[in-house]
Amino acid sequence: MEHFNPILGHETTGQKFITCGEIMLRLTPPNYEKLRMASNFEASYGGSEANIALALANLGVDSTFFSVVPNNSLGKSAVRWLRSNDVHCTPMILTEPNETPSNRLGTYYLETGYGIRPSKVIYDRKHSAITEYDFSQVDLDALLEGFDWLHLSGITPALAPNCRGLIIDMLKVAKKKGLTVSFDGNFRSTLWTWDEARDFCTECLPYVDVLLGIEPYHLWKDENDHSKGDWKDGVPLQPSYEQQDEIFQHFIERYPNLTCIARHVRYAHSGSENSLKAFMWYDGHTFESKLFTFNILDRVGGGDAFASGLIYAMLHDYKAMDMINFAVASSAIKHTIHGDANITDDVSTIRNLMNMNYDIKR
Repeated sequence: MEHFNPILGHETTGQKFITCGEIMLRLTPPNYEKLRMASNFEASYGGSEANIALALANLGVDSTFFSVVPNNSLGKSAVRWLRSNDVHCTPMILTEPNETPSNRLGTYYLETGYGIRPSKVIYDRKHSAITEYDFSQVDLDALLEGFDWLHLSGITPALAPNCRGLIIDMLKVAKKKGLTVSFDGNFRSTLWTWDEARDFCTECLPYVDVLLGIEPYHLWKDENDHSKGDWKDGVPLQPSYEQQDEIFQHFIERYPNLTCIARHVRYAHSGSENSLKAFMWYDGHTFESKLFTFNILDRVGGGDAFASGLIYAMLHDYKAMDMINFAVASSAIKHTIHGDANITDDVSTIRNLMNMNYDIKR
């Protein structure tokens, strides 16, 4: 599939990226209002994998998104939003009620936090088109032909059994075809249980090259005696370098197919001010990024911006420390942008933040 970025021209790596997931309608009360007080909503679209495709496309990467949406005005509007950000949508499936009986686009409501009040999300995505589609009709070998990188997450398999089958099949086909595969566990407690998530996402690990996050996965101390616990048990959410390095080493020992593991660490000072840093295992070493502190305009999609930043840096052969700092800077910038995705079309903006340069660009 030929793809040309009309905004950035031919400034691409030549490598082709594809991802698969659910795109949803996002409804947000304006001006930090609470949902129960809202009389109108700001409408946009989002979803983890779509956010990553959009962020990479804005940075000039040949980026494709695969999903299923209803063949109605909402589904078409979601596709239009992706295309307006130069995401390639040729594989998208628009369905009729005979294919997906409920024939609906998933929706979520975001109540944006402020100060000491945290943000809140309410999902309305049950029986969305992607959860009712028969993916056995899709030729995955043909779908992934010509691509270099596949990104998947643990959100899509949490939606329905057909989505679980799709994700594991895509992983196997991508492995056979030699694509680089990145995977973000992205646990959502409203979609499935912790044990269900760990069981499935652990099954995915042998097919993954770049792992984002260290949960939800089983990393048993003894595969034959689970009573001995998981290596991650007791590790704090904000670990020291030594604690994180030890966990990375256990992952690599168990899954030598992994070429990179990265996770960001959040320090929430309030609902409006956070700090971020990240750890990454790459090329035999564990790296720790700078610490970025910032005010929050919109927190949703921060993890996706981290993932897209890391993927972009790897596609462009950044040095290891630049890779992880670029990824965290991408996430920090996303927190200053309304909407789900990091709509930043100037790499130098992220690199300036990466280098702690806040001067106005003239």
